[in-house]
Amino acid sequence: MTQVLYLKWRPGDWSEVIGQDHIITTLKNAIRQDRVSHAQLFSGPRGTGKTSTARILAKAVNCLAEDLTVRPCNECAHCQSVNQGGFLDLIEIDAASNTSVDDVRDLREKINFSPNQGRYKVYIIDEVHMLSKPAFNALLKTLEEPPSHAMFILATTEVHKIPITVISRCQRHDFRRISVPEIVKQLETMAASEAINVEKDVLGLIARQATGSLRDAISILDQLSSAEQKITTDLAHQVLGTSPDQAVLNFVDAILKADPAGGLNTLHDSAERGNDPAQFTRQVIAYFRNVLLMLMENPDRIDVPSDVFSVIEKHSREIDIKDLLDLIRIFNAAVNDRGGSWQPTLPLEMAFLEALETTGKTESPPARKPAAGKSKQEKPAKQTKASPPKKAAIQPADNTQDKPSDPEQKPLTILQQWDDILERVRDTSPSTQGILNSCKPLGIKDNQLVLSFRSDAIKEKMEKGDHLKICQDVIEKVIGVKIPILCIVGGKDQSDLPDSVDPDGLVAAVVRDLGGTYVLDQDEN
Repeated sequence: MTQVLYLKWRPGDWSEVIGQDHIITTLKNAIRQDRVSHAQLFSGPRGTGKTSTARILAKAVNCLAEDLTVRPCNECAHCQSVNQGGFLDLIEIDAASNTSVDDVRDLREKINFSPNQGRYKVYIIDEVHMLSKPAFNALLKTLEEPPSHAMFILATTEVHKIPITVISRCQRHDFRRISVPEIVKQLETMAASEAINVEKDVLGLIARQATGSLRDAISILDQLSSAEQKITTDLAHQVLGTSPDQAVLNFVDAILKADPAGGLNTLHDSAERGNDPAQFTRQVIAYFRNVLLMLMENPDRIDVPSDVFSVIEKHSREIDIKDLLDLIRIFNAAVNDRGGSWQPTLPLEMAFLEALETTGKTESPPARKPAAGKSKQEKPAKQTKASPPKKAAIQPADNTQDKPSDPEQKPLTILQQWDDILERVRDTSPSTQGILNSCKPLGIKDNQLVLSFRSDAIKEKMEKGDHLKICQDVIEKVIGVKIPILCIVGGKDQSDLPDSVDPDGLVAAVVRDLGGTYVLDQDEN
C-alpha cells in the first residue's frame, strides 16, 4: 500500500519543520548546551508539527553523535531505530485512549526501569488534555521529581484544559498556525518531487482551506492527486465542496447593491453544484475579513489572487466598518447554526436577508390588499433604498390623543403600546428589536423604565452599543416623553411586594395585573 503523503513527508530533522523557527532555535540551543528540560509542553493548533518535533527531540537527546550541534544526525543506530519505529525507549501514548488514573499509575511503575538502548526514556503523551483529573494528579509527582533518565513531552491542541499545576512543571512551547506562503512553498516542493500536475492557483486555494495546518494541506493535496489528471481550480472546488472566488464576489455584490434575487440565485446555484452551504458561508466570512483588513490599512495580510485583491479594494470603499462588523457577526452566527440542517441553505438564506436589513438596503414588498370584510389599519411602510438614513426612519406617531397628559399614566401607555414600540425599533435596528424580544417591560420605577431580561448575557448585550438610545428615541416618538431605561435580570413572578411599594400604586398594578416582575434594589433587601 502506498504511504500517505503527510507520513512520507513527516519532518525528520530540525530543518524540515516548517514555520516554527522560534521553537526549533530554542530546542537546538538546549541540545547544544546539554540542558534539555525533563518536561516539555507543546501546544498549538492541529497539524502544525507538535508530534513531529517531539520525535525529533527524542532522537536528539538519544543521538550517539559526539558533536552536540549536529544532533540528531539521522545516521547513528539510535536515530535510525527511531526513524524505523523500533526504538524501545521512545514511548508514544494517546491520552484520548488512556485517560484513567490506572493508566498513569502503570506508567509511573514502568518509568523507574532504566532505558533499554538510549540515554533517556522519552514519553510523548499526545492530546494530554484528555487525561482525567485524577490522572493529572497522579502524573504531577512524576513530573516534579522524575528519574534522571526520564523525559516527558506533552502535546495538546487545548492547553486551557490542562491544570496550571501541570503547566508550571513544564517548559512550554506554543506552536503557531503556518502562514499561507509557507504552506504554498512546501506544497510546491512536494508536488514537484511527487510529479503531481497541479495549477499554481490550486496550491493557494489548498493553503487557505487548511487554515494554518500543514498536515491538512498535505492531506488535501494527496486527495486531489488521486484524480489522475491535471488538478485545476474547478476540480479542486468540486472535490473540496468550495465555491469559486467569483461566486463569493457575486454574493457580496448582491448584498452591497441590495439585490435579493441575485444573491439568492448565487447561493442556490452554488448549492446545486454540490458545494457545502456552510463552507460557502465560511468563504464569505473570510472575504469580509479581508475587506476589514483593507479598511484597517493592513493589506499586506491579505493573501488572495490579484484580481480578487482589486475587488476587495473596491468593496472597502463601498462599506463602513460598523456595517462590515455587523455582516461578519451575522454570517459567523449562520455558520454555527445547525438548527436548519434539514434545509442546509436556510441559515445562509436568513443571514443574507438579515445582511440586507443591516446595511439598510432592503426593498419593501408590495403592499397587500386587506382581505374582504376586514378593515385593519396599515402599518407604516418599511424603509427603502430611497428612504433617508436609518435614524430618520422613525416617524413621529400621529397619536396625540394617546399621549399621556398625566405622568402617572406613562408606564401604562408604554406597556399598552409595547408591540408598536418593538415594531418601530425593528424599522431602525433589527438587532435591537431582537434583544428586546427577550425582555419584559415592568413599568416605571424612580423615573426609569424597568426592563427585565432573562439572563445577564442578554442584559449586557442591550447595554452595549446604541441599543438603549435607539429604544429611548422610539419611546419618545411614541409617547412624547424621554425616559431613562434601567436593565435588570428578572426573577420569578412575585405576588408579595415589599412594604416600600404602595399596594394601590402603579408598580403594584404592573406586577399584579400585567404579569410584571418586581426585583428588589440592593438597599431594599
